[in-house]
Amino acid sequence: MSPFLRIGFSNFEMDPGLAYHEEVLSPYCAVYMKEAVDTEKGQVYKQKKPTMYPPWSTTFDAHIHRGRIMHVMVKDRTAELKSEATVALDVLATRCKKDNGKLEIWLELKPQGRLLMEARYYLEKSDAAGQADGGRESERERDGLFALHHRRGAIKQAKVHVVKCHEFSATFFPQPTFCSVCKEFVWGLNKQGYQCRECNAAIHKKCIDKVIAKCTGSAVNSKETMIHKERFKIDMPHRFRVHNYKSPTFCEHCGTLLWGLAKQGLKCEECCMNVHHKCQGKVANLCGVNQKLMAEALANIESKQQARSTKDPDIIGREGPVGVGQPGLVRAPSGLVTAATPVNKDVQGVSWEGPPDGSRPASEASTEEEPLYAIPRKDHGAKFTVDDFVLHKMLGKGSFGKVFLAELKKSGQFFAVKALKKDVVLMDDDVECTMVERRVLSLAWENPFLTHLYCTFQTKENLFFVMEYLNGGDLMFHIQSCHKFDLHRATFYAAEIICGLQFLHSKGIIYRDLKLDNVLLDSDGHIKIADFGMCKENMRDESRTATFCGTPDYIAPEILLGQKYNSSVDWWSFGVLLYEMLIGQSPFHGRDEEELFQSIRTDNPVYPHCLAKDSKDILVKLFVREPEERLGVKGNIRQHSFFRGTDWNALEQRHVAPPFRPTLTSPSDCSNFDKEFINEKPRLSCADRTLINSVDQTMFRNFSFVNPGMARAAAH
Repeated sequence: MSPFLRIGFSNFEMDPGLAYHEEVLSPYCAVYMKEAVDTEKGQVYKQKKPTMYPPWSTTFDAHIHRGRIMHVMVKDRTAELKSEATVALDVLATRCKKDNGKLEIWLELKPQGRLLMEARYYLEKSDAAGQADGGRESERERDGLFALHHRRGAIKQAKVHVVKCHEFSATFFPQPTFCSVCKEFVWGLNKQGYQCRECNAAIHKKCIDKVIAKCTGSAVNSKETMIHKERFKIDMPHRFRVHNYKSPTFCEHCGTLLWGLAKQGLKCEECCMNVHHKCQGKVANLCGVNQKLMAEALANIESKQQARSTKDPDIIGREGPVGVGQPGLVRAPSGLVTAATPVNKDVQGVSWEGPPDGSRPASEASTEEEPLYAIPRKDHGAKFTVDDFVLHKMLGKGSFGKVFLAELKKSGQFFAVKALKKDVVLMDDDVECTMVERRVLSLAWENPFLTHLYCTFQTKENLFFVMEYLNGGDLMFHIQSCHKFDLHRATFYAAEIICGLQFLHSKGIIYRDLKLDNVLLDSDGHIKIADFGMCKENMRDESRTATFCGTPDYIAPEILLGQKYNSSVDWWSFGVLLYEMLIGQSPFHGRDEEELFQSIRTDNPVYPHCLAKDSKDILVKLFVREPEERLGVKGNIRQHSFFRGTDWNALEQRHVAPPFRPTLTSPSDCSNFDKEFINEKPRLSCADRTLINSVDQTMFRNFSFVNPGMARAAAH
């Protein structure tokens, strides 16, 4: 057995009361793993592995060796912050084992600050663990091929919004901050604003489409200045002078407070704009120009030009996900297709509701564009709250929130209720991901191999997804008990997964998180794909995306290489999942994430001699590193000889009997879920009241909905 720690960093805090606090801009972690080496001068620590830069709230694995230390450094984009600490991994492991295998502590940094660290202790088991010579590593351990023994969390790159060359990302503002566009307070204490990673400009999320000044190192001779000179005759440099402020004043570029007792900043003699000394060279030549009003005027001009050049009959209908402002067809969860205009007032009983703390005026609601699959209605159908359910068991837990087994009080019907914490969703800039998940779940009613959504609702603290309860457990749970699946069983699961995956692709959706943990079994033994939080919509024809995301073991090489990709990444993940089902191990391996990614980029998987010829052939074709040549993208995967005996028509109708049926004693049976979660008390996480009161509830105004099937269940 080889012990290792799964480590994650979720928060960084500066020491309170320090003026340096205001300089912390987009802090990030650098992790250096160092080994003890004996030299003539004594023992020294040398770094042999590449430096890791783990995103916040993600995890990485570190194997525990004698004399191995972890050197953590927190930096920020100004390169002025360098707080660090060193931890011996064996000491950290000892503390974890004393605390039931997991630990959550604040790591004190020098010279200042602290880091919230979580660590879990694991043992990796090899096939040869039972051999007499326990002191020797088995062949599999030397090769790094370990049995599938633990769940693997997904990671996602921080979302970057590129606007006028700015690189805006959601930012935690530790102090009062003002928007550089509208000059108003960036509302809330959470990551409810954006900050440019290049010029540090701070803005509201709602003001991102009103930015008219391009991001440059120095704005004096920027292209933006030239454009305004030519188009709008605007070239108005500021006349900044050093100024002594007698009351607290905020920089109107980066939004933070001007610190100091005297000569705190610069003030423009013409427009009275106040900025830090460090921000002077990053301010565009827009003296006296109101960016917000100019952006609104430009938008008004463009809309009038489009209205003159576009005729109403030119609207083209299309199926699939419809984004904000996209003309076309809107698909209801029931499969009913209705034109985007005029509004249909009787859409199959689908109902929608706004934020829990109030409703908008009717005029406002009627003019908003909705990125939804159904026409919103507020005056029809049942609405649900958390009080309508009894939470019986906890089925799963992560940084996002929790999943519960819940019973609808009125009917006694059981559901799986996923509760997301609003503050976490906002901090990770995942509001749109949550809405995508809701839309894809709504669409899932059209396919029997996707988890079905019955309704969504919200409280001030949480977002709730009410889904069908699949009490058969997931494939990770079942493969842990039998090591691997026999050929017939693996082929059956693979074929049903293909049906669900191809349905998503036909709707322009890339799944991006296919793994054993996300494939569930219903009570009959058929599969259901779950968890659509990583999905990407509107990926049709030649569309490409470049977000770094997925579960490390399943990430395709084109993602690791930073290339733009399409649905090809799902077929690579499918190959990894099929390999795991047939062989019982991961095809790519490494002692840490960096080694694992290098293996995915360069290594060829090992195929046991006992593996059937057809099985090896399909895996080899799925592990082609050129995306356009990969099976699933090129050729018809259903016609591969691996599926020679599959009746696809019968399979799609769920007429093929599953080779395995989960053992269940009742509709609420939880025996196919990990005991680690089942034994915990089913309760919603408590949120910080100050933090929750700061949440902008309008961000979730289009979240709640009720499917007709749920309305019928409530009526009985």
